[in-house]
Amino acid sequence: MEPASSEHRSYWRWSKRDFFPEKSFENGKSYRAALAATCPRLRDRLLSRSSDSHELLVLPRASEHRMNRCLTWWDLTWLAFGSVVGSGIFVVTGQEARLRAGPAIVLSYAASGFSALLSALCYTEFAVDVPVAGGSFSFLRIELGDFLAFVAAGNIMLEALVGAAGLGRSWSSYFASMVKSDPDFFRIRVPSFTPGFDMLDPLAVAVLLIANGIAVSGTRKTSVLTWLSSVITTLVIAFIIVVGFVHGKASNLTPFFPYGVDGVFKAAAVVYWSYTGFDMVATMAEETKNPSRDIPIGLVGSMTMITVIYCLMSLSLVTMVKYLEIDVDAAYSVAFVQIGMTWAKYLVSVCALKGMTTSLLVGSMGQARYTTQIARSHMIPPFFALVHPKTGTPINATLLTTICSSVVALFSSLDVLSSVFSISTLFIFMLMAVALLVRRYYARDSTGKGELVRVVVCLLVIVGSAAVGAALWHSAKLGWIGYAVAACVWFLGTLGMSFLPKQRAPKVWGVPLVPWLPSLSVATNLFLMGSLGSQAFWRFLICTAFMFVYYFFVAVHATYDVEHQDNGREGKNDEGAEGTNQGVL
Repeated sequence: MEPASSEHRSYWRWSKRDFFPEKSFENGKSYRAALAATCPRLRDRLLSRSSDSHELLVLPRASEHRMNRCLTWWDLTWLAFGSVVGSGIFVVTGQEARLRAGPAIVLSYAASGFSALLSALCYTEFAVDVPVAGGSFSFLRIELGDFLAFVAAGNIMLEALVGAAGLGRSWSSYFASMVKSDPDFFRIRVPSFTPGFDMLDPLAVAVLLIANGIAVSGTRKTSVLTWLSSVITTLVIAFIIVVGFVHGKASNLTPFFPYGVDGVFKAAAVVYWSYTGFDMVATMAEETKNPSRDIPIGLVGSMTMITVIYCLMSLSLVTMVKYLEIDVDAAYSVAFVQIGMTWAKYLVSVCALKGMTTSLLVGSMGQARYTTQIARSHMIPPFFALVHPKTGTPINATLLTTICSSVVALFSSLDVLSSVFSISTLFIFMLMAVALLVRRYYARDSTGKGELVRVVVCLLVIVGSAAVGAALWHSAKLGWIGYAVAACVWFLGTLGMSFLPKQRAPKVWGVPLVPWLPSLSVATNLFLMGSLGSQAFWRFLICTAFMFVYYFFVAVHATYDVEHQDNGREGKNDEGAEGTNQGVL
C-alpha cells in the first residue's frame, strides 16, 4: 500500500484489501495457485532474512503514520519496573513457595533473575542497533530468518495473550480476597467444563478491557501514569520487606530445601514469569528519543534493581509465615493476617492490584507494538499495523490482543496460564541469545562458507549440550555425571566460538564477554525450560502445531508476495539504514 493513497482513507476501514491485500488472496484461483507453490515458497522463506534497513525504513510505512518519539530513560526505567513488578511476584510466589521450593524460593528468584538479566542484555544491544517496535520479532527476523521469526511471533503473541490473561485473573483473585477472603468469590463455576477451565472470571475480563482502553489513549499519558504509580509501589514494597523481616522467625526457614534442589529449579522456571515484561519495554524503542543512551539505562538498570527487590520480598514472605501455611492465591495479603496485622492486608492487596494494573498497562502497550510489527511484515493481516493519526498508537492491534486475552482470561486458571507462559517466554529468550551470537559472528556479505560452517557447528554444540543437560535434569537420569559431561561440552563449544573472528561490532552499545554471556543465556533458558513439567511442553507443542497450520496456509504466501513485491520495487538498502539509524541514535 502506498502512503500517498492512504491519505484519503479513514483509519476505521474493514475491506478485504485491508486484511489480505496480497496477490495470493485476490481470488480462489490465485489462492489455489499459491497453495500449489507452497514448497518452493516455504524454501524461499526458510532462506530469507530481513535487514536492519528493512525493519527501520520499509516496514513502518505499512502503519501509514509514525509513532511519537516521546520516551526518555526515566520513562523506560519506570515502564520496565511497572511492567515487571506486579506481573508475578504477587501472583506465583506463594504458589511456588508452598508447592515446590519452600524457603529456598529466594534462590529460585536469584536464578531466574540472573537468567533474565542475561536476556535483558541481549535485548538491549538489539534495541539500540535496531530501534523498532517489533522487539524480539524484528531482531530474530534479521538474524535467524523469516521462518524462525514466525515461530517466535506466534510464541510472542501466545506470551502476550497468556500473560495478560494471567494478570487479569490474578487481579480478580486479589480483589476477591480483599472483599471476602475467597479468591474465587467473583468467579462462576461450570461443573461440566474441564478442571482448570471451569471457573469463569468476568471480573478479569472487565479489568483487561479498562486497562487496554487507558493504554491506547496515548504513550506519553500511560508512561506518566506508570511512573507515578510505580513510585508508590516502591514505598509499599519497602514496607512489606521491612515488616516481613521484623516479624519474621528464623525457624520458618527450616527446612530450607523441603523439596530438594530439584524443587528450587522447577520453581525458578515458573517464577521466571515474575521477571517477564522487560521485553515489552524493548518494543518502545521506536518511541524513544535517544535509544543508544536511554535503552541500556532503562532496561539493564531496572532489571538489576528488580532482581534484588524480588529476592528480598520472597525472603520476607517465607520468614513471616511457614511455607506450608502460605496462601497460594494471595500470599502476601493472607501472610499479614496470619501475623496479626489485618489492616496491612488491605495495603498489600491494594499495592498488588495497582502493580498488576500497571503491568497490564505496559503489557498492553508492548503487546500492541509486537503485533504491529508482525502485521507490518504481513504475517498477520496488515490491518493490525495501522497507527492512529491522533493518538499515535496502534488501536487495531490493541483491540486484537484485548479481545483474545479476555477470552483466555474468562476460562483458564492461573496454574494453566503460568506454565504455558513460562515455556513460551524462555523459548523466545533462548532464540534471542542465539540471534546475538549469529549477529556477532556472521555477516551475509563477508563470512565465507568455511567460517559459516564453524559458526554453525559451535552453535549446535552450545544449544545441543544445553538441551541434553536440561533433558537429563528433567528425566533425573545419569545424575551429576551426565550434568558434568553436558556442561563440559557446552564449555568447549563456547570456547571454540570465542576463537572465531567476530564479523560485526555493536554500533553503539554491546553485550560484554561475547560469546560467554549469550551462550550462558542459552544454557540457563534451556535449563529452566527443562525444569517445567511435561504438561507445559505438550501445551506448547499443541499451540505451535496450530501456528504451523496457519503459517503454511496463510503467512508463508502473504510474506512471500510482499517480499518479492518489495524487492522488485525498491529492494533492501542496508547502506540507507546505516545513515538513518545513526540519525535515530
